[in-house]
Amino acid sequence: MSLSPDTRARIEQILGAHHVVLFMKGNPDAPQCGFSAKAAGILKGLVPAFGHVDVLADPEIREGIKVYGQWPTIPQLYVGGELLGGSDIIEQMLNSGELHQVLGLPEPDRTPPAIEVTPAAAEAIGRALENADDGVVLHLSVDPRFNARFELKPASGHEVVAESAGLRLHLDLASVPRARGLRIDWVEDARGAGLAIHNPNAPPAVKSMTVQQLHDHLIAGTIDVIDVRPAHARAIAPFPHPHEVLDEDSRERLESLPKDVPLAFLCHHGNSSRQAAEYFRQLGFHDLYNVEGGIDAWSVQIDPKVPRY
Repeated sequence: MSLSPDTRARIEQILGAHHVVLFMKGNPDAPQCGFSAKAAGILKGLVPAFGHVDVLADPEIREGIKVYGQWPTIPQLYVGGELLGGSDIIEQMLNSGELHQVLGLPEPDRTPPAIEVTPAAAEAIGRALENADDGVVLHLSVDPRFNARFELKPASGHEVVAESAGLRLHLDLASVPRARGLRIDWVEDARGAGLAIHNPNAPPAVKSMTVQQLHDHLIAGTIDVIDVRPAHARAIAPFPHPHEVLDEDSRERLESLPKDVPLAFLCHHGNSSRQAAEYFRQLGFHDLYNVEGGIDAWSVQIDPKVPRY
């Protein structure tokens, strides 16, 4: 595939406007693939802002950037107009300290995070390690959404090693700040047995809110409501208070709201709204509520003039 002069000019204009540019799927707050999420998460942990291009929204750039840099996959990171590579290379450069150098940053902090592993969890993990192949070590990664993952693989030599309860946990540099204060326990309940990981750095869980509580907050003016129902459902039973609507036109604006603003999510019965609230939690919002029972409960308990459907 050849690169048209117009596309080349557009790419060079983008690279000239930003010292650091990530061509990715989605945007840094809402990446649309795991590789883009990894690359954006690394950059967000290092620099306050960087240029980014959602190639899913621009097919011309999506194909053109592959030709421009002779790199077949997305994401792609450019610094000072030069291609560094994709997510795996970005991660390797981070862990070796090369990425800090390229970005003009001080040497990375390799202080091991304080991690608590309970005796029960250490025993369970130790049993899993008994049959591990020679040459592999226990890696712990924490992604930008604070999901923790264990993996057995060889050490690269650049990891940060945290020790707890006789275990050595190897972490990449991007995971280190997200793992500080991590508590790893072993629990057994009606759902079964397994590791339970508490991360104090993760945004607080979505909280439940009754329709009566929502009513009281609206009267006091202490909550913003986001209606996630489709347009036809909103037309049947409009929510009778000022509110926002979550759709493709409003999504980007709502995602850019201050992360500490209180938001209550509303749908028909409270299921879709919880999924939407969890999505905003993953974006870093801290004060989120799901309206249990949704507009149906509002009609039954608060305002019978709102039609049920």
